[in-house]
Amino acid sequence: MTPEQMRDASLLELFSLEAEAQTQVLSAGLLALERDPTQADHLESCMRAAHSLKGAARIVGVDAGVSVAHVMEDCLVSAQEGRLYLRPEHIDALLQGTDLLMRIATPDHAPSPADIEAYVALMTLLLDPLALAPPISTPIAPFMAEPEPEAPAAPIEVPIPVVEPLPVAPTESPPKNRRTTENGERVLRVTAERLNSLLDLSSKSLVETLRLKPHLATMQRLKRTQSNGLRALENLNVHLKDHALSLEAREALEDARRLLAESQQLLVEKNAELDEFAWQASQRAQVLYDTALACRMRPFADVLTGQVRMVRDLGRSLGKQVRLEIEGEKTQVDRDVLEKLEAPLTHLLRNAVDHGIESAEQRLLAGKPAEGLIRLRASHQAGLLVLELSDDGNGVDLEKVRRSIIERQLSPAETAAQLSEEELLTFLFLPGFSLRDKVTEVSGRGVGLDAVQHMVRQLRGAVVLEQTAGEGSHFHLEVPLTLSVVRSLVVEVGDEAYAFPLAHIERMCDLEPADIVQVEGRQHFWHEGRHVGLVAASQLLQRPASQSAQETLKVVVIREREAIYGVAVERFIGERTLVVLPLDERLGKVQDISAGALLDDGSVVLIVDVEDMLRSVDKLLNTGRLERIARQGNQVVEAARKRILVVDDSLTVRELQRKLLLNRGYDVAVAVDGMDGWNALRSEDFDLLITDIDMPRMDGIELVSLMRRDNRLQSLPVMVVSYKDREEDRRRGLDAGADYYLAKASFHDDALLDAVVELIGGART
Repeated sequence: MTPEQMRDASLLELFSLEAEAQTQVLSAGLLALERDPTQADHLESCMRAAHSLKGAARIVGVDAGVSVAHVMEDCLVSAQEGRLYLRPEHIDALLQGTDLLMRIATPDHAPSPADIEAYVALMTLLLDPLALAPPISTPIAPFMAEPEPEAPAAPIEVPIPVVEPLPVAPTESPPKNRRTTENGERVLRVTAERLNSLLDLSSKSLVETLRLKPHLATMQRLKRTQSNGLRALENLNVHLKDHALSLEAREALEDARRLLAESQQLLVEKNAELDEFAWQASQRAQVLYDTALACRMRPFADVLTGQVRMVRDLGRSLGKQVRLEIEGEKTQVDRDVLEKLEAPLTHLLRNAVDHGIESAEQRLLAGKPAEGLIRLRASHQAGLLVLELSDDGNGVDLEKVRRSIIERQLSPAETAAQLSEEELLTFLFLPGFSLRDKVTEVSGRGVGLDAVQHMVRQLRGAVVLEQTAGEGSHFHLEVPLTLSVVRSLVVEVGDEAYAFPLAHIERMCDLEPADIVQVEGRQHFWHEGRHVGLVAASQLLQRPASQSAQETLKVVVIREREAIYGVAVERFIGERTLVVLPLDERLGKVQDISAGALLDDGSVVLIVDVEDMLRSVDKLLNTGRLERIARQGNQVVEAARKRILVVDDSLTVRELQRKLLLNRGYDVAVAVDGMDGWNALRSEDFDLLITDIDMPRMDGIELVSLMRRDNRLQSLPVMVVSYKDREEDRRRGLDAGADYYLAKASFHDDALLDAVVELIGGART
């Protein structure tokens, strides 16, 4: 490459950087001018940005950039001099020019000459005071549409606000073009892997410095032992004064006393040095760790790039006036959390514009301002990032939700009619659920709120929707501030340490034996006006139960949304801030465990996956395998019982059979349909299968047929319990491989139990 070519390449890169900075100024200024077209400071900043880009484009030789920036500058100067009043169509066109300039500065996205000519012609028309304002969609389409013919013409589809600048070598970039923060600090790019490695090393160095404390304590004990030895030697010397000792003995005794005194003095000095070193090392390691952690934190504003513009443009494309207000932009959040929040927030904002905000005419008829308002607020609360997104639209049409539920056959009409508002709103988060009758460019595919909930749950957070008819909707999201550090309660279970994230802990308590009550055969205790189920952490985590007889039971009350349980542990170790260390990918998903960490002494602690643990509790409850905790603190080990799987899509029939079999002493698990039953059969061992025939997803005949083709399950006894009592139905079930066929029409308690005994015998092995 020749020197001139090198110079040209550098100038193009600098022009790209300047275009990125100046188009951001233009976008922010034009959005402000849309609310008040006469603001002199914003007019001035926009005009200067367009003028600077025109000059930069001329220097680099980008004629298209000169043409676009020139007509934009003319428009802004006319507005400054009062010859032109900026109307919405002017703002639209100026924003399109801003996008064109950014595309011109990015060679891979450069517009065609025809696009440039069309834009200049449009601006010339708009600058004519006598010209009628053209329809908004007509002039915008030529430059905002993607190459595909079916692409939308709305300005929101152009990803200009997030275009990455071309890389520039530091030696070629003048100081004024270096990236800086608001405080003037230089910004450098570091790979995520290196940042994670830095945080990992800093956390380990902090742990290593903490290990000096017990070593120092041992040295202190050694110093006290030496002091006691020196005193004992002095006492011996005093007692021996009255005894005749040889000169050699006295000299040896004096040497021993002197050497012991010297060693003690040396130990005192070195202990002081070690104490000072340990303090300084721990301070530096803590600063290193805090700094590395701070490197991962970014302001919430980083996820908002282009969102204000997106809301405005989407509203315009739908014929609505919408404004987005943001609070808490400087709230610090982990960069990994920020990346995962971008898609859910975009979904919610688009949903608010499309479904929430009404048209200007509808708002005026309802006594509201013509312009709709969406508020997004970010804040820290109890170690969590709390996001509140609300709009002043029309709220959710609950009756329309109810009709959609019935039309999609998600619930019978009589059941849907009795659903509460809270229950109706939960349907909006189901996959594929939409209130749109037909698919549009904005919505109707049913991939909005379910995607939001899925992503938030991946972050170990929660999302709640509230609404007021005619006044708007309110989304409340809670996610961790960081995925790298978790504040936890460390407990002991089976002589090993486990950590419960504080975000999921309702409380911790000491439970007296008298406080444990039996409700429907299960152990509970009273907590905040309700009975809370009690489970043993040793059973959930598959650890040996403690054999120590404790006066009280240590209980951690965990909650995940509406599910709440008390988990009995052996000992509370205390609260700790843990640096999350991901488990080896080769392990796959470890049941009830999310990650690992290191304690202050360097020992390993496993971090509990609370959501997974609650699912394990439900599974144990449904299968009847939940062990009870003895009042003295020891586990009750029951004799092995025969296990039966009941598969039926009718809750009434399922529960009736389960209770009958439980009362007879069998261990019972349930499944809601054939597919659920097949998954249970493959993952657990049973002595008998009782199944219905007509079920969704997989019927009983298919289930039995699959079993008989499986080497492990082909000998498992099967009983079919069905409403169908015809001979052909009975023959069909037996031909599939069932050992017994019982009709529900002639069903009674003894018939079922007698059949079970006939097939597998009594409950105990």
